[in-house]
Amino acid sequence: VQLQASGGGLVQAGGSLKLSCTASGITFSNNGVDWYRQAPGKQREFVAFITSAGTTDYASSVKGRFTISRDNAKNTVYLQMNSLKPADTAVYYCTTRTFWGQGTLVTVSS
Repeated sequence: VQLQASGGGLVQAGGSLKLSCTASGITFSNNGVDWYRQAPGKQREFVAFITSAGTTDYASSVKGRFTISRDNAKNTVYLQMNSLKPADTAVYYCTTRTFWGQGTLVTVSS
């Protein structure tokens, strides 16, 4: 099983990025998927979650700015991030809570 996170990069504050998490060796449609992030020197924290049925949940710090979605035909989960802040700078990971991706770096400049 492999989870491949991609889409990170450098963006100015107020900008947007869309992260993707594509799975191989597992059928994503049968699983809930989380996005977590870890900023330098900080603990990993929950960002967003989507159930197999499409129900979503968000950390309060990103609610209203981030949107998690899924395309089961592509075995992919997305994280659309808008109105980005420097505090959103972190490595972003996707996970089924059993398997973790390798992370993708998001850097938001002020």
